[in-house]
Amino acid sequence: MTRTKVSALTLLTLVGFAGNSLLCRSALTETNIDAASFTTIRITSGALLLYLILKIKGKSVVGKGTWLSAIVLVFYAAGFSFAYMNLTAATGSLLLFSAVQITMISHGLWFGERLMKPQYTGLILAMGGLVYFLLPGLSTPPLGGCLFMIGAGISWGMYSLRGKKTVDAVATTAGNFMRATPIAILLSALRYHAVVFDINGVLYAIVSGALATAMIYVVWYTVVPELKETSAAVAQLAVPVIAALGGIILLGEPITLRYALSAVAILSGISLAIREKQCFIC
Repeated sequence: MTRTKVSALTLLTLVGFAGNSLLCRSALTETNIDAASFTTIRITSGALLLYLILKIKGKSVVGKGTWLSAIVLVFYAAGFSFAYMNLTAATGSLLLFSAVQITMISHGLWFGERLMKPQYTGLILAMGGLVYFLLPGLSTPPLGGCLFMIGAGISWGMYSLRGKKTVDAVATTAGNFMRATPIAILLSALRYHAVVFDINGVLYAIVSGALATAMIYVVWYTVVPELKETSAAVAQLAVPVIAALGGIILLGEPITLRYALSAVAILSGISLAIREKQCFIC
C-alpha cells in the first residue's frame, strides 16, 4: 500500500471517528429520537453491515466475538449516546478520547509496564487537564453527561484491550456487534416508556452504525498494519480537534477557553505518555 493511500485512509478513519460524535449529537439535539433507541439502531445496523461484508468475503461469524466484549460494547455505545444529550461534540470527543487512552495506559501500568519520566509527566499533564476541565465553573460541562462519556471511554478502552490479540479483527468485531444487538434491544425495552422514533433520528443512527462505525472499523483495521502502533495512537490525537471543528462549522457549537486550555493539556500529555507505548483504539 502506497504512503499516499495509507495517509488518505488514515484521515478517512479519523474523520469517521469524529463523525460519530457529530452524528450522535445531531440526532439527540435536532431530532426526537431517544438515546436508547439510537444506541440499539446504531449497533444493529453496524452488525448487519459487518455480517454482509463477511458473507461477501465468504467468511463465517460463527464462534467469533465474546459475550463479555459485547456487554462492554453496549456500555460504551449507551454511555456515548446518553452523554450527547447534554454535551457538545467537542467536549464529548475530548472526554471519550481521554478516558480511552488513560484506561489503556493505566492497564499497562497495573500489569507491570514502566514509563519513562517524560511519559509520567505526560500522564500527569493529561490528568491535570481533565481535572481542570471538570472543575466547577460557569463553563463546566454538565456533570451527568461527563460521567456518561467517561464511562463510555473506560468501556471502549476495555473493549480495545480485549481485542488487541484478535487475529481476524473484522470477524471478531462482527461477532461482538451481533451479540451486542439483543443486549441493546433489551436496553430499549427496559426504557420503553421513553422510546421515541423519529425518521431523521433513525437515519442518523443507521449512518452512524453502518458507515461511521462498521465501515470505518473495516478501513481502520486495513490501514493499522501499515502504521506503527504509536503512530496510530498519536494520529488519533486529531479526533477531538476534528470533532471540535465539525461542531463549530456544522452545529454552531461554541468553543470555550476552558475547553481550549484543557484540550491542549490533555492532548499534549497523552502524546507524551504514548510516545513509547503501543496503545491505540483497536
